[in-house]
Amino acid sequence: MKPERQTWVGEQIGALRDLFVGALRTVRRRGPDRVQFWFIALVIGTAAGAAAMFFRKAISALQNQLYGTTDVSLATVAGELPWWWVLILPIFGGLLVGAVLHHFTPDGRVRSVADVIEGAAMQDGRVETRAGLASAAASLITLSTGGSSGREGPVVHIAGVISTWVSARLHADGITGRDLLGCAVAGAVSASFNAPIAGALFALEVVLRHFAVHAFAPIAIAAVAGTVINRIEYGGVTEFVLPEPGSLAFFVELPAFVILGIVCGLVAAALMRLVFWSEDLASLVTRAARMPRWLRPAVAGALLGALAIWFPHIIGVGYETTAAALTGQLLFHEAVVFAVLKCIAVAITFAGRMGGGIFSPSLMMGALTGLAFGIVATAIFPQVSGSETIYALAGMGAVAAAVLGAPISTTLIVFELTGDWQTGIAVMTAVSLSTALASRMVERSFFLTQLERRGVHLAKGPQQYLLAMHRVGTVMAGPKHPDYPGEDAARALHAAGMSVQRTATLEEAMPLFAKSETHCIAVMEWAADGTPELAGVLFELDALRAYNRALAATAAEEHS
Repeated sequence: MKPERQTWVGEQIGALRDLFVGALRTVRRRGPDRVQFWFIALVIGTAAGAAAMFFRKAISALQNQLYGTTDVSLATVAGELPWWWVLILPIFGGLLVGAVLHHFTPDGRVRSVADVIEGAAMQDGRVETRAGLASAAASLITLSTGGSSGREGPVVHIAGVISTWVSARLHADGITGRDLLGCAVAGAVSASFNAPIAGALFALEVVLRHFAVHAFAPIAIAAVAGTVINRIEYGGVTEFVLPEPGSLAFFVELPAFVILGIVCGLVAAALMRLVFWSEDLASLVTRAARMPRWLRPAVAGALLGALAIWFPHIIGVGYETTAAALTGQLLFHEAVVFAVLKCIAVAITFAGRMGGGIFSPSLMMGALTGLAFGIVATAIFPQVSGSETIYALAGMGAVAAAVLGAPISTTLIVFELTGDWQTGIAVMTAVSLSTALASRMVERSFFLTQLERRGVHLAKGPQQYLLAMHRVGTVMAGPKHPDYPGEDAARALHAAGMSVQRTATLEEAMPLFAKSETHCIAVMEWAADGTPELAGVLFELDALRAYNRALAATAAEEHS
């Protein structure tokens, strides 16, 4: 190669290197409001979409090896298998899940959407990597061996692991880290369900929990990238195929969908409460029986296997039964019985900490509820009613929206899963009422209630959880502070009960100021011999200033 040609190539390589380094520097400093960030969003959306597609294909491959079919006809084929095989598979899967979670997670708990929401709000868009990968493996085993849950939970957390890795390499700040997380989630959900619009809105509505303009463009790009991954493999087909376009006797039939929304809200609340009650009961039994935590998923697997011998419809994601409900292939008593058994199976799966998500089960529960309601409604008023499958479609969206606490993205997911946009008013009517009702019976959604049960108060908004993000030790004042009351006065505050530990949060400290008229409280730390030592004092004004800065930063991000 000629010297001048070599020089030109070297200059071009140098220019590309400078462009890449400049893009990274821009992302770190300016974040998602710059065009360079969109290219990173494209890469993350593609990577998350590929991971979601791999996860979906892996479930199908394992199901095909173990059951001889995929989820499309799993219930039918499982009903023809030997009973002992249907019983053994979930037990074996539970043993594997227990071993994975016992060795690779600190608490034996599967990470899912709730942990991604917590990471977005309180950890600068980061999630646990090691526990997240273990949870993905556990969910893969669960869904392939007879567990009754969905694939969206692990898919969303896998996306979070990918964005966390990227954020660490970019040294991204909180705003950029959260938007990278949103991009990954949008790409994964879009690829998993072939739903680009809903994937983007799910990331904004459920994970980031705001609709900031600066985040929309990169998240939309990532959602499109994830959808392309899906359509390369599956084409432009929808997940469910309806028999015919829906028809709605507009004004006359709308009151029926109002009632359906109320019914679906109650069903969603019952599903969520049964899951939480089952988790508490399983934990109580585990402690009372001194059962090792790795055995807990296997016990749940035994219960699921025994139930699946007679009712294989509970196995897996449940798309075959959901499709049957949407096409009106089930009788009234079948829809009711399958809905009750699915609810029990989902509760057993979550109580056993087996892995998987709640979205797909809620779709199945909603479709069955809507179909049962529609059969009754069309029988009572046959002259003014449309098809019962319209009720199944509306019920599917209504229960899922109430469980997720995401009426906008869930409504769009239902449309994109079915391709039926003609019954939009019916679906929106049912969704709005079910979400409004169920959100008052739990902490707004299944995920936020999960966090509330762990002591993470995201449901109450940033004005509540921001206090938990600041440690007293970072805000307290030492003896050199001009208003320091002196060691004797500080110890007197401690003796009067007006003290907190240095590692405590402002959430724990602020109620002490409300109990008295003092403007400061003592801050203590434990010595090596276990005795409390004075570390400083916390002034109420300093705590309020830190809280105000955090609120201002959150408001600036959400409105930028």
